Amino acid sequence: MTAPTGRRERKKAATRQKIAETALRLFLERGYDAVGIREVAAEADVAVTTLFSHFASKEALVFEQDANFEQGLMRAVTERPAGDPLIPALCREVHAMVRHCTAEGAAPIWRMIDGSPALREYEDAMRLRHAESLATAIAADPESARSATACRTIARFVLDAYSIGREAADPEAAVDEIFRMIEAAWEVTAAC
Repeated sequence: MTAPTGRRERKKAATRQKIAETALRLFLERGYDAVGIREVAAEADVAVTTLFSHFASKEALVFEQDANFEQGLMRAVTERPAGDPLIPALCREVHAMVRHCTAEGAAPIWRMIDGSPALREYEDAMRLRHAESLATAIAADPESARSATACRTIARFVLDAYSIGREAADPEAAVDEIFRMIEAAWEVTAAC
């Protein structure tokens, strides 16, 4: 996502960041289920309505990078240079996502997510939404020329590569291995 340019946009971005950081700190200190929205808003020194103008739900506070990840996947398809193959472009984007989500300090966040049914459900829904958006972008790509089923399948494989890679002992190697399979599947769909 590009950096906000105007004063108002920078202020909104700073408020959003402050809310997200406050929420995450409280969730990690006291547990996701033990912290309410009103507590997050009070600690961040914003009104509850301001919090909800930036985040649609309590779960969205944890997945603050949701929109950036989805946009990154879309840009990997739509903004790649002409002639740049699709699958390697998506592989580079998934590597970036996995690096972000496996960075130092991320493990406690993932333990919190894994320990909360509400957060796991939100993550699953988010991943499906990202896959549908990605499938739409792939299908619209003039260089793709694949069926809607092939585009949706590859998009889901890409999101699964992110999930599996993030959890692997060697995330980079896992993503590379999965993308070799995705590349092979993509090539097979060209013959259909």
